[in-house]
Amino acid sequence: MSSFLIVAIDGGAASGKSSTSRALSERFNFLHVDTGSYYRAITAELLRRSLRVDQIDAVKAAIPSLHFGTQVDGRAARMEIGGRVVPEAEIRGPEVTAAVSHFAAIPEVRAALLAYQRGQADVARTHGFRGLVMEGRDIGSIIFPNADLRFYLHADVEARARRRELEGRADAVAERDRMDATRKTAPLVLASGAIDIDSTYLNLEQVVDKIAGLIAAKLG
Repeated sequence: MSSFLIVAIDGGAASGKSSTSRALSERFNFLHVDTGSYYRAITAELLRRSLRVDQIDAVKAAIPSLHFGTQVDGRAARMEIGGRVVPEAEIRGPEVTAAVSHFAAIPEVRAALLAYQRGQADVARTHGFRGLVMEGRDIGSIIFPNADLRFYLHADVEARARRRELEGRADAVAERDRMDATRKTAPLVLASGAIDIDSTYLNLEQVVDKIAGLIAAKLG
């Protein structure tokens, strides 16, 4: 049995990470951390400062001024930058979606977020949560390689593109996968020892139940 559990969920765009993580956070009273939203928030802030993805030196120079904080909203950990939570509509907009993988590939950006992301476990404990469920692309491989449970969700590109269409969002799923999987720093990978789940033909409830059974066994 474990009194506090860390669950890592990795996967490409529209693989079901967010919906699954939110459902698990509600079922087990875990703090939910969507690290993709963190990179989106940083991207939105850099774009707000009129920085482009090809201005690497300027981006590096701006990083120390990005002061991170956390606002716990229900069971969700929202990132604050300079005391401001970037609105959801802004971080999910087409401009941010087109640029986020480019900014996320910059090693200094990822390095700036490393300690902050790991620190969300302490945020969860401080707020009395039973555990932490963190989703992203390098959680089980880089952020929490020793997490109590590590999962990797994937699905066919066509299935994931349909999911984005049903959400009413434009997203170049295959291109983002390619960029995330081929970047030099913390690429998207199936971490050794992680549990691989193909969600192409599974609905959300089936994916959640599969993972929840393993979490319940760990929690005792």
